[in-house]
Amino acid sequence: MAQLSTLLGKSRAPIRKDIAKSIANVWVDYQLLGYAAAHNDSLSDPKQIDEAMWPAIANLKARKWYEIVSKSWGVEDTTAAQRQWESGQILAADHILLLTQGMNDTQKAGVKKKIDAIRARVTPANFADMAKTNSQDQATAKSGGSLGLFPRGSMVPEFEKALIALKPGQISPVIQTQYGYHIIRRPTYEQIKGQLLQASKGRSVSVAESTYLAKLEQNGKIEVKKGAVATVRALGNDPDAYRRDNTLLATSTAGKFTTSRLVGWLETLPPQARVLDQIRQSPDSLLVQLVRNFVKNELVLKQADSAKVTIDPSELAQLHASFVNAVHSAWSQLAVTPTSLSDSAKSEGDREKLAARRIDDYFTRMVQEQAPFVPVPTPLSNILREKYKYSFNDAGLDRVVQEASKIRSSADSARSAGQPQTAVPFGLQQPRTPAASSTPPSASSTTRGGKK
Repeated sequence: MAQLSTLLGKSRAPIRKDIAKSIANVWVDYQLLGYAAAHNDSLSDPKQIDEAMWPAIANLKARKWYEIVSKSWGVEDTTAAQRQWESGQILAADHILLLTQGMNDTQKAGVKKKIDAIRARVTPANFADMAKTNSQDQATAKSGGSLGLFPRGSMVPEFEKALIALKPGQISPVIQTQYGYHIIRRPTYEQIKGQLLQASKGRSVSVAESTYLAKLEQNGKIEVKKGAVATVRALGNDPDAYRRDNTLLATSTAGKFTTSRLVGWLETLPPQARVLDQIRQSPDSLLVQLVRNFVKNELVLKQADSAKVTIDPSELAQLHASFVNAVHSAWSQLAVTPTSLSDSAKSEGDREKLAARRIDDYFTRMVQEQAPFVPVPTPLSNILREKYKYSFNDAGLDRVVQEASKIRSSADSARSAGQPQTAVPFGLQQPRTPAASSTPPSASSTTRGGKK
């Protein structure tokens, strides 16, 4: 509890119980990863991975169908597209990013050395492959680092200034932003012409899309149930508690839409969407619309299934591979690989204790800014929590908030007196949305082992 109270109290994050639980979830995920490693559990069962990644798979399938039905929408405007490109109203960029958020100066220097070495090898011909191999921007790495099109003024100043200084086809030196170190390539007009023409369809696409969605909603017979708003609002405070909840939120021709289904769809949204904050703060009318919008996803998915749209085996294999890689990466960074544990401890019990000690040590160093934050993807967290027991001490979290408030107050007083305040080790965003869960030793009681 003291560890979590100190972390929260010395951060700039709001001192709230949900934030405390968010940090606490990190510890739980780390400990369960260590327990799996101690038992040599590879966590690579394809069926379990598919079940854990159903939101990503469903989203991919729905997007494929949407691309099919939207191909005929809109009219291209070649003149407008080229004018916007040449005037700089619309920009495009590819990048390779190595993250430095939450790192100290020594760690950042190590990252800088690494990206300098990458820059020395990058050429226009191999940029996409180098991005796929090296970039830590997971959302763009698989597409060769492409950030797509964006209006001028939408990127952070350092990034945009470096991009505009490039001629089409050129690659930048290493530049630094609040996110980390970037290598930027500015595409040529021919390379992004297709995207520009697609974007030029503008209003005609919007009209066609609105018509499609209105018809989908009308024919889908969506009915949001009484009490759905209260359930969604409660979910916003603690999504983990509703991960397996089958409360009926709405019905449609696609079937029943439950709370657990909504939690899954929410996990497909990026952390920066801050959807849980929006849920907590939105009026009832917007929460009703939120439910309706995700039911539309279900209706699109039903159309995709009816049209026999499938995920390519290669795409599914890539999803599985990324999952397995995430497991091994986390094990390695936390120093709890099955091999390292078995080399030092022979019995399962001893390996469990060793893994737990190493996780505790890593977590402590992370809090002290001596080790980077290790993300645990949501599907991996889901599998761990499905297979192994864990629990939260609710009263302990209340005490964490009380102690963190005292620490924050003391720190504020110290700052007023001209004394520096210790920084939080990693940028806390939202309590576990689509990406990582959390929990520290003293704020929760965790039982390792066994089926829930």
